[in-house]
Amino acid sequence: MALSLNDRSGCEWLVEARGCAIASLQSESTLQSLFLALIAGLKLHPVGEPTWHQFAGTGGITGLALLEESHLACHTFPEYGALCLNVFCCRQRPDWDFEAYLRQAFGATEVTVRRLERPY
Repeated sequence: MALSLNDRSGCEWLVEARGCAIASLQSESTLQSLFLALIAGLKLHPVGEPTWHQFAGTGGITGLALLEESHLACHTFPEYGALCLNVFCCRQRPDWDFEAYLRQAFGATEVTVRRLERPY
């Protein structure tokens, strides 16, 4: 039996948060909590531990979690009060309240969420 397009589609979220508290953008533990909340909330399946890199100078952090579904990545820019987040899933997932979480955990004053459908 052939799969329909809906059975073979995924989704990707591109999330940008601005006006974030600088300390939260320099905190690996705050970002780890974000990843754990996303993994639980979207029922994702990591294939290992996330990888983190903190940059000298600004203290910005890049994080990546490889998922069975694809990947979860973030980049923080403390010098701009900004966080960029990318969640790519090769199967449909329900929407998640990125805005509420980022406002509460990072103090974001502006959050933009774009959901892209990824048919394959």
